[in-house]
Amino acid sequence: MATAAQIIMGVLPLAVISFLMIGRYWSATRSMPIAWVVAGVVGYVGWDMTPRWIAAASLNGAITAVNILWIVFGAILLLYTLKQTGAFDAINAGFTSISDDRRVQVVLLVFLMGSFIESAAGFGTPAAIVGPLLVGLGFPPLAAVVVALTGNLMAITFGAVGTPLIIGLQDIFGSSESISAAVAAQGLSVEGWVAEIGLWAATHHVIVGMVLPFISVAMMTRFFGEERSIKPALEVLPLTLFAWLSFAVPYWLTAYFLGPTFPGLFGAMVGMAITVTALRAGYFHPDEEWDFAPKSDWPDHWIGDIKPGESTNRGTAVAADGGQVTAGDQKMSLVRAWTPYVVLAGLLVVTRVVDPLTSFLTSTLVLEWADILGTGMSNDFALLYLPGAIFVFVHLLTIPLHRMDGAEIKAAWLESVEKVTPAVIALVFAVATVQIMIQSGQSAGIDSMLVVLSETTADTAGGVYPFFAAAVGAFGAFLAGSNTVSDILFGTFQYNIATELGVSRTIVVGAQAVGGAIGNLVAIHNVVAALAVVGLVGEEGRVIRLELIPLTYYAVTTGILTLLFVYVLAPGVF
Repeated sequence: MATAAQIIMGVLPLAVISFLMIGRYWSATRSMPIAWVVAGVVGYVGWDMTPRWIAAASLNGAITAVNILWIVFGAILLLYTLKQTGAFDAINAGFTSISDDRRVQVVLLVFLMGSFIESAAGFGTPAAIVGPLLVGLGFPPLAAVVVALTGNLMAITFGAVGTPLIIGLQDIFGSSESISAAVAAQGLSVEGWVAEIGLWAATHHVIVGMVLPFISVAMMTRFFGEERSIKPALEVLPLTLFAWLSFAVPYWLTAYFLGPTFPGLFGAMVGMAITVTALRAGYFHPDEEWDFAPKSDWPDHWIGDIKPGESTNRGTAVAADGGQVTAGDQKMSLVRAWTPYVVLAGLLVVTRVVDPLTSFLTSTLVLEWADILGTGMSNDFALLYLPGAIFVFVHLLTIPLHRMDGAEIKAAWLESVEKVTPAVIALVFAVATVQIMIQSGQSAGIDSMLVVLSETTADTAGGVYPFFAAAVGAFGAFLAGSNTVSDILFGTFQYNIATELGVSRTIVVGAQAVGGAIGNLVAIHNVVAALAVVGLVGEEGRVIRLELIPLTYYAVTTGILTLLFVYVLAPGVF
C-alpha cells in the first residue's frame, strides 16, 4: 500500500507539466526539462532510484524519442517534397472540387482519411499527414492540429493494424500463466479472448463516437470560427452522422468477424467511399459555405512557420509553400499529385500485414541497446520498420514521379531539418520523464509511480471503479503517448481489479483499450510532433487545453457505458 507521501510525490511531475503547459502556456521545450528534473528527484527521494537507474530510464526514453523523431522527420520531408513539386496545390484543388466548405473537409480528411492512416500506421502518423494537408487547404495551423488530433480517435484502439491489442494485450496476457489458465477455463484461447475484448472496445467506440465527427467540426467552428459558435457545426450534423454510420457499421462488423487487425482500415475505406459518393451525388452539402475569417484577423499564435494556403479555385491564392498560385497554374493531375500518399498508405499496410516482409524489416538495420547501464532495460531503433523509412522511401519515389530537380530536393531536405529541430528537446525530455515514472519501482522492487497512482484511484473508487477504467487507460497513454504502451502498463492491472470486484474482465479491459485511445488526444509528445509538422512548436499548452474537451466527453461517456455493461446489460460476460 502506497503512503500518502508517495502519492503526493508521484503526482508532482504531472502537476508540474499541467501547471506550466496548461496553466502558464509554456511550451513543451521549456516545460519538459523541468518536469524531467522533478521526476528524477521524486524517483531518487521517494522510490530509491539510483542515479544509474535514472540515467538508464532517461536514455531509454531518448531512444524512444529518436523513434518518434524519425517518423516526424519523414512526414515533414514528404510534406515539403509535395510542396516543392506543386502537388499540394493540386490536392487543394481536388478537395475543393468536392466542397470548399471547411466543415466538409474536416469530415473527409480528419475523420475518414485520418482514421485510415491511423489504422495502417499508428505512431501518431495521422496528425503528421492530415495536419499539413489541412494547412495546405488554408486552415490555421493551430486549428489543423486540434482537429487532426481529435478526429481519428475511434481508430486508435486498432491502430497500426491492431498493434495495441495484439502486442499490448495478447502478448502480455499470453505470457501470464494465471490469465492464460483462466481464459482456457472459459474454453477460449488468449487470441480469441483478446478478439472479444476488441469487439467490446469497438462497441464502446461505436456508441460514444457517434458524435466524434461533429465534435471535430464543432471544435473548429467554436474556437477558430469568426462567430465563435457551434451553430455552424449543427448545420452539417446530418453529414457527420452519415459519415459516422458509413464508418461504424463496417468497423464493428470487421471487429466481430475478423478480429482486431482490420476494423479501422475497413471502416475508413468503406466509409470514405460511401461518403465521397454521397457528396459527389449532391447529398449532405450545407446550404451555405463556411470558412474561416480573413487571415488578417487571425491571432498570431494560430500561425507558425508554415503559412496556410487557400483553395486554388479562388483566383490568386497563397500556396502551401507561401508562394502565389492561380487556378491556371495547376499543371499536375490529381492522380499524379495523390500518388505519393496512395503509395504511402499501401506500403504502410503491406509492411504490417505481410509477415515475411514484416519479419525482414523488424530484423534488418535494427540498432538495439540491451541491458542499458546494467539495469535490464532495453530499447531499439528499427530504422526500416518505422513509418519514417516509408516516408523517406516515398520521397525518393516522388523525385522521378514529379520530376524534381536538385534545387527542389535540397530545399525539401533543408526545410525538413529546420522544422524538426525545435521538437528534439521537447520530445527527448518528455519521453525521458515518462520512463522515469514507469521504471521508478524497478531498482527497489516496489510499485512504480504509475502503479501507485492507478492503485490509489482503484482503492478510492471501490465498486464504481469500472467508471474509471477508461480514465486509467487514458492516463497511461497521456504519459507514454501510445495506446499500445498504455495497454502493456495497465492491461493486467485492469484484469486484476475486475477479478477482485467480480465484474467482467473482458469489458473492463475493453474500456482500458478505449482509454488508451482517449489519452492520445493529450499525449505530450504526440502534440509536440503534430505541432512540429505544421511549424508551430511552442503552442502545446493551448492544444492540450482544447483537447481536454473531447477527452472529458469520451472518458465520462465511456465510463458510464462500462458501468452499464458490467452491472446491468452484460453482467455475465467473462
